[in-house]
Amino acid sequence: MKKVNINDASDFAYAKRVIQEQLELIGEDPSREGLVDTPKRVVKMWGHIFSGYEKNPADIFTTFDSGDYDEMVILRNIEMYSMCEHHMLPFFGKAHIAYIPNGKVIGVSKLARLLEIYSRRLQIQERIGDQVTSDLMKYLNAKGAACIIQATHMCMRMRGVEKQQSEMITSSLTGVFKTDLAARQELLTLIGK
Repeated sequence: MKKVNINDASDFAYAKRVIQEQLELIGEDPSREGLVDTPKRVVKMWGHIFSGYEKNPADIFTTFDSGDYDEMVILRNIEMYSMCEHHMLPFFGKAHIAYIPNGKVIGVSKLARLLEIYSRRLQIQERIGDQVTSDLMKYLNAKGAACIIQATHMCMRMRGVEKQQSEMITSSLTGVFKTDLAARQELLTLIGK
């Protein structure tokens, strides 16, 4: 199956037709006033919310010599939005990313960008954390990496069990965060858990 390039006019037209068909499938009239431009808006939205497919995490790993610095680096309370691959409904919350350098550090904004690359795809929350920590270990050769995500899933609120206050928390711990209880406890203290 060909991937649609929404910047190509014929692909954009095809994607709009697909949305029009979806509207018809749920019993709507895509030609009614409020829906005429909906297919165009949805296709443009897809370009943004699924932009992670267009990005390679390796491209953001511009590293710097950390010298002797070997303490924890944490970026906490990073807003995140993603789409559940099971129901194509949003989940959103915040993530805390940490690593312990092993000679190299990365610019702090790159931690948020790394999260963004993986969350801007059809996903499950558990996988996002694992992808983030895997890349930190791979590209930084970190002594340890952690990604803790707290998120609200609309598939739990809008359908199914309809539990309005539910929040899912996942963690991905690698290296010293997995093997050293003191490092793990310091991480949890610093992110406020």
